[in-house]
Amino acid sequence: MTESNKPEIRSAWGMVAEAKTRIDNLSPEELHAELEAGTAIAIDIRDYREIFTKGKIPGSVHTPRGMLEFWIDPASEYYRDLFTPDKRYIIYCAGGGRSALAAIVMKDMGYPNVGQLEPGFGGWDAAGLETESIQETGKWVPRKS
Repeated sequence: MTESNKPEIRSAWGMVAEAKTRIDNLSPEELHAELEAGTAIAIDIRDYREIFTKGKIPGSVHTPRGMLEFWIDPASEYYRDLFTPDKRYIIYCAGGGRSALAAIVMKDMGYPNVGQLEPGFGGWDAAGLETESIQETGKWVPRKS
């Protein structure tokens, strides 16, 4: 393949930056207020091991990033009825990159009221907001070295 035939590879962080211009980017305090008011559902797309070791936002729903499109598609055999286009969803990951891309996917699939936690779970935790441990109730058990 010659130099002129090479496909252009887009930067993942460039895609994240573009996504953030198309969605609501909430601070930890803004998300906390929406959760307290009952106007939004927090969706945690982090890997289960991240949730197990770091905790989660109380009341948030874990939706594995690799299953998001299938869980929100009513025509999918994996559809979860938690997801309907009339609700507000705020997605979060560890730092705001994966969640921005996931929020764009939800918008593109017909969910108009989607945002993301801009600083991610790390920002939520750093803001001193309540977190919930799943270590006592979780199914995953880390192996000892």
